[in-house]
Amino acid sequence: MLDVCLLGTSGMMPLPRRALTALMTRFNGSSLLIDCGEGTQVSIREKGWSIHAIDTICITHVHGDHISGLPGLLLSMGNAERTQPLTIIGPKGTRRVVEALLIIAQGLPFEIQFIELTEKFQCIERNGYLLEAFRLNHTVPCYGYSQIISRAGKFDVSRANESQVPMKLWNPLQKGKTVEYEGKIYSPDMVLGPVRKGLKVTYCTDTRPVPEIAQRAKDADIFICEGMYGDEEQGAKARENKHMTFAEAATLAKEAGVAELWLTHYSPSLIRPDDYIEATRKIFPNTKPGKERKTAELNFEKDI
Repeated sequence: MLDVCLLGTSGMMPLPRRALTALMTRFNGSSLLIDCGEGTQVSIREKGWSIHAIDTICITHVHGDHISGLPGLLLSMGNAERTQPLTIIGPKGTRRVVEALLIIAQGLPFEIQFIELTEKFQCIERNGYLLEAFRLNHTVPCYGYSQIISRAGKFDVSRANESQVPMKLWNPLQKGKTVEYEGKIYSPDMVLGPVRKGLKVTYCTDTRPVPEIAQRAKDADIFICEGMYGDEEQGAKARENKHMTFAEAATLAKEAGVAELWLTHYSPSLIRPDDYIEATRKIFPNTKPGKERKTAELNFEKDI
């Protein structure tokens, strides 16, 4: 099971009822946070989730509305006597910016490990899932992220017997381990059926539409994408500031074949996002306006 919570939906500045854009997911005792603008930890607490299991923080880019809440969050972690290392992932230069912010959060009792992204596309294995980072098109280096939880094939007794796999090896092979026994190598594919559908969430904000987005969001269960402007008449402004309109986000969702689109990162001037949803659904029917602490629980498909 993967829990997904959109902590905030505001771009540029927090508003009284709209927190800055950030996402948190929980899987198998591990929590992932993407972006950490001002007020992020307050939104986490209002949701009733905990900051203590956060072991990875991904930064899309180092603009203030995506990173300014980090010192306070790290201080709260330190004050809770955290000792486990924390990994922060972001574009090249993230370490320098975070270390500058830590001038006001010195003496943390835990290590911060940095992974700086330098390639157009990078894969990082985390705690039971794969994290894909892909470069976007904004005014500064910026990355989108996909969290992918794979699911191996179902154990197949007939396949194991046909491959003459000793029964004592079935359990480790089913768990994905390759085993050497009596001079022979046994691999998981000798006892498992076809790979089953896993879970995938893609998060993309502060960018113009680029083909890479649809490619990396392909078949996502939830595609969380910026919709800075609802009105298509603001398309020129979106292009100038390297952001997106609702229609552009919906077009990407359609191209990617995702199950569901959540819009986020609204302009402060966009007071009523819902006013533009019906027009957007003509492009991609399963479009949903992002709301503060909007949550979903994703589960693997049941085997037939």
